Amino acid sequence: MRNIGESRIYVVSKLSTDNEQWVNPDFGTTELRTHYDNIKRMVKEKTGRAMQEKERERKGKNGKIIKVAGCSPIREGVLLIRADTTLADVHKFGEECKQRWGITPLQIFLHKDEGHWLSGQPEAEDRESFQIDGKWFKPNYHAHIVFDWMNHDTGKSCKLNDEDMTEMQSLASDILLMERGQSKTETGKEHLERNDFIIKKQKAELQRIEETQRHKKQQVTLAEQELKQVKSEIRTDKLKSAATDAATAIASGVGSLFGSGKLKDLEQTNENLRHEITKRDKGIDELKAKMQQMQEQHGKQIRNLQGIHNQELETKDKEISRLNTILEKAFNWFPLLKEMLRMERLCYAIGFTKDMINSLLTKKEAIRCNGRIYSEEHWRRFEIKNDIFKVEKNPTDDSKLILTINRQPIGEWFREQWEKLQEGLRKTEEPRKNRGFRL
Repeated sequence: MRNIGESRIYVVSKLSTDNEQWVNPDFGTTELRTHYDNIKRMVKEKTGRAMQEKERERKGKNGKIIKVAGCSPIREGVLLIRADTTLADVHKFGEECKQRWGITPLQIFLHKDEGHWLSGQPEAEDRESFQIDGKWFKPNYHAHIVFDWMNHDTGKSCKLNDEDMTEMQSLASDILLMERGQSKTETGKEHLERNDFIIKKQKAELQRIEETQRHKKQQVTLAEQELKQVKSEIRTDKLKSAATDAATAIASGVGSLFGSGKLKDLEQTNENLRHEITKRDKGIDELKAKMQQMQEQHGKQIRNLQGIHNQELETKDKEISRLNTILEKAFNWFPLLKEMLRMERLCYAIGFTKDMINSLLTKKEAIRCNGRIYSEEHWRRFEIKNDIFKVEKNPTDDSKLILTINRQPIGEWFREQWEKLQEGLRKTEEPRKNRGFRL
């Protein structure tokens, strides 16, 4: 499991229907900022001290300055998953982490629509890549999981050491049936974040191409050096050949006198030497032409890859711009859309189910409820019995919506319940204060 950073990961909208998400209903809010603020208040109440959010320095016993990291009450990580991994599998992992180490899962998101496009056919051992619209796509199946890293009984953060984190990774591999990676204590290397790993892989591929190009340039340089050496040898051979021709002429004159039969053998040797030099010159020219052709072909491939990459980035930017334009139009055409979304977040925070929210917002029906509802303002739950909830227009502002309980705005109802609770606590404490000694 590792933290996530920024990268150029491609999202295929056709695969987005396979995505899943889960939000912990026990905490009453889907807004992490609100939950973070609630944790700050909880720490203050439990410990009597404000939560240390920033890194600070303190002096140790030996006089050296020690840096103390700030508190990170909410932490996010990424799990590598398979194509058939379900939300229940990841939720099981989160619950097991809660049982073992006390960290509580807040949100889980399964992403099965991200990955990157291959420049050509996948490798033979690649069993994950598949074709979309005629292009090969390698998916990057992963899950985001957000934890509450605090002990709400003590107001202190949960302490996990390196052994705990190693055990957590082994737990994830066992539950999600994934292959366990090597520990950095075994490899001696620092583990990369998910997107940094992909960027590094792309950089490695580019580096491999550049090294191939440098190797080919070295081959051309060696061929040119060999050509110079051969030309030098040819000049030497030509001088030798001229000397041999002169000697042959002399020998011819002498041979004509003595009738020597070695003259023809010498002429044949000279002819073979000239043929070998011509053959060598031709081979060098062919090698040089071939190296030039390979270099041009390699440059063309790099330009094609860069063009495809730029085109995909441009397509993604256009899609984002188009979606933003549609969202702006939707807000202009439907002024209450933002209010509907706000009401939806409020209902989830209170603790309503998806079906209950659908009845309130889509069907515009009133619902009758029993149980307990959560107040973000007072950070606690209040009992309800056969109370009627409904989403209505704000009587003072038609552009706003309010959630009512028994025709009373929910905010006012929460305040009344809170005042009743405080009044009850005060009545309970008064007899204790009046109690004294009797003789």
